[in-house]
Amino acid sequence: MEAETRLLDLAAEISALPPIGAVDAALRRLVAAYAPDAPLPRALARGWLASQGNKTALLALSWARERLRLALEEVLVHRATTPGALPGNPETRSRLILAACEAVALEPPSAVADRLRTLLELNGCPVDPV
Repeated sequence: MEAETRLLDLAAEISALPPIGAVDAALRRLVAAYAPDAPLPRALARGWLASQGNKTALLALSWARERLRLALEEVLVHRATTPGALPGNPETRSRLILAACEAVALEPPSAVADRLRTLLELNGCPVDPV
């Protein structure tokens, strides 16, 4: 399934990030992957529809998404909480961040940079001036 493969590849990319700057890099990769014009959102939509009524396919897709969330959680675990970053433990933060990235797929393409900036700010990462 294309969506499962894309999610697992993205999880592997995030897991392989070097520790310095990993949160910033992970956020940028996630937002780019979930951008409205990126292939992942369309693959996910097709995958979810195709998996309805097929428990095995649904479980595989859900597990691939969870692998991505766990990769993000690992990045957050290895970084000390930055002043100004979202409160909460890495598990909770990874769930919120992933949900926010998934929502980016529903935004107009012109809003992606603003959503990335917001996620960077909420996680205490340096933000490029506008």
